[in-house]
Amino acid sequence: MTQRFPLKPLCLLVLQALACHAYAAEPADAAADDSATAAAMAGPVQSVEITGRGQSRQVQNINKADLAEALPGTSPLKVLEKLPGVNFQSADPFGAYEWSTRFSIRGFNQNQLGFTLDGIPLGDMTYGNNNGLHISRAISSENIGSVSVSQGAGSLGTASSSNLGGTVQFFTLAPTNERGLTFAQTLGSDSTSRTFARVDTGLINGVFKAYISGTRQRTDKTKGEGKQDQDQLNSRFVFNFGDNSLTGFINYSDRKEVDYQDMSLEMVRRLGYNWDNYESDWARAVNAAKGVFSGGVNSLDDAYYSAGGLRKDTLSGLTLDLHLTSNVDLKTTIYHHDNEGQGHWYTPYVKTDASNPISLRTTEYTIGRDGVISDVTVELGDHTINAGVWGERNNHTASRNYYGVTGPADTMYYLSKPFATDWKQNFITTTSQYYLQDTLALMDGKLKLNAGFKALEVDIKATNLVGTRAAGSLTAKKNFLPQAGFNYAVTSDDEVFGSASKNMRAHQPGVTGPFSQTQAAYNAGVANLKPETSVNVDLGYRFKRENLQGSLAVYNARFDDRQLSVATCAGILGCPSTLVNVGKVDTKGVEAIAVWKFNREISWFNSATFNDSKYKSNYMDGTTLVAVSGKTVVDAPRQLFNTELSYEGGAWFARAGGKYTGKRYYTYLNDGGVPSFWLANLSAGYKMKNLGFVKDLSLQVNVTNLFDKQYISSIGTNGFQASDPNGTAQTLLTGAPRQVFITLNGKL
Repeated sequence: MTQRFPLKPLCLLVLQALACHAYAAEPADAAADDSATAAAMAGPVQSVEITGRGQSRQVQNINKADLAEALPGTSPLKVLEKLPGVNFQSADPFGAYEWSTRFSIRGFNQNQLGFTLDGIPLGDMTYGNNNGLHISRAISSENIGSVSVSQGAGSLGTASSSNLGGTVQFFTLAPTNERGLTFAQTLGSDSTSRTFARVDTGLINGVFKAYISGTRQRTDKTKGEGKQDQDQLNSRFVFNFGDNSLTGFINYSDRKEVDYQDMSLEMVRRLGYNWDNYESDWARAVNAAKGVFSGGVNSLDDAYYSAGGLRKDTLSGLTLDLHLTSNVDLKTTIYHHDNEGQGHWYTPYVKTDASNPISLRTTEYTIGRDGVISDVTVELGDHTINAGVWGERNNHTASRNYYGVTGPADTMYYLSKPFATDWKQNFITTTSQYYLQDTLALMDGKLKLNAGFKALEVDIKATNLVGTRAAGSLTAKKNFLPQAGFNYAVTSDDEVFGSASKNMRAHQPGVTGPFSQTQAAYNAGVANLKPETSVNVDLGYRFKRENLQGSLAVYNARFDDRQLSVATCAGILGCPSTLVNVGKVDTKGVEAIAVWKFNREISWFNSATFNDSKYKSNYMDGTTLVAVSGKTVVDAPRQLFNTELSYEGGAWFARAGGKYTGKRYYTYLNDGGVPSFWLANLSAGYKMKNLGFVKDLSLQVNVTNLFDKQYISSIGTNGFQASDPNGTAQTLLTGAPRQVFITLNGKL
């Protein structure tokens, strides 16, 4: 009989210790298979294993059950916040409002992570993205089958030039073998209406299947005036021939989101959590622009008339998956991405004319990406050899323009013919990556050792078209970025794992990269400019029992040559920034996750993280020394804890959960921060199965922010500050109040 460790007491002790510490420390793989696809599209199913068994890295997988019971339209990034090490914040209940989205893993922020959809790079998914798009625009959430999170060391073959601290991989649901129409209608708070419909062809002649889906979402903001709307079309086909397949997709998104006003701590105290921009009170905005304030306002920047973002994207790809021999597989993907975007901001700092003190300032973007990814897997006895290449050419243009306005009007459309342009730049970025890895299975497969490396080169050619921002060429290159790991099965249900990797984040073109400086500042600093690098080390233990599974991991990361874009004026003014190498960051921490399945109906999920990310180097801001050594990294909470109780019995299902987020700093000197908070959510529903000609009919209720907590959600929306002792930095957003939504879905 195989010896197994008594785990329940250990799990309870570890999780309770981490949770209590958090509370006391701070007061106040490819597309899913057809059976899984059919079940997921029909409605919630039982959760499956979420710990990445067999991996040498810390990995968790979120399945369709978690995605299905989330509020429809919820960003899958928000669903990931339950996992250890993950900090997610947004000012809207869906987590899809891109200006506010903040996602980090173990203290590495969003632009230091890697994101892919079916292997295709999404860039770093930041708001002013230059090389990708947000997952909420890349595909409707209803068409995502699973998500894999690798904290620390992402796989060598991940197509990303920014994954210093981990990767997030999204996988699309396959078309179903059965022909049918799947639909879902959501109604709820703030006039929300979301309609989703998907038509599957079913399997035709045993070789071909496809789907096309449409999504229409309309919702008002939770405070102030304005809407956040999106239309999407997704399509996908699979053609099987023998053991091989050809898969293709085209996804389109048209998103419009009106912004919330960025707040400061002082503004929250003076104006309240519900304060927002002036829209639709044009007269008040004009008076404020002239220095005539009312209703507690005492600053030109307390509010603007309005702001918003527009994004149109088309993402397409074609994948050929070949089973060449019994031990050789080759997978090749080509992809294309077109993007057009504008960020609108009514500014009182630039006049339309002598009679109108306000103009409409825009930041305008275009992206045209083409790429190819190819991976080969060869089985040679006890060896599994993986090798691959990735190449991409990206043509990105960004500009800052001003348009005349005469009064209140709907300006949420793509503007042209500005009366002034501050700057305009074009960037041609060429990326090439190749990798090689060998995985060796020993001791009858109980011990797996893997070692390999990747080489990454990213070349940027920047051309200045208008204004005084920098032009030139810049290359980030590392020919040897190694990774090694092991996985040892102590028993059939217990394993230990470890990994170490070195990664590089390439220089970024666009509005906050090195070319956002003046030419003089760029010329003065380019010789000392180095790409950011990190070394991540993981060591952990995974276990699985009949009614219990989980993992415990410790980690350490060293981050070198951190690049800091130092703002030289208020965000709305858009002055050229200064890029400074601010040295090292050290991170260490422990993560625990456990899921108890008490019986067939009830399970209890818990995850806890203690993360310590500290700056290790001071830096100079001009001639001023900023003494940040020993300070906690901004937006890196030391404690995170998540608990969720799930019920799935017969026709009824329900989930209730709470998330604790520790104190977060938005200043490098840690004199400005926002307090810790708990947030609770609830989802529940009833599966009516068949009703007449409708199959798998279900009704679901989602309540976000269950106890209507007032809290600060996103921080750093207008950048982070060196210091803010008076709490006046406008770089915070308040969280959404309680929201209630009802969804009816089924199949025809």
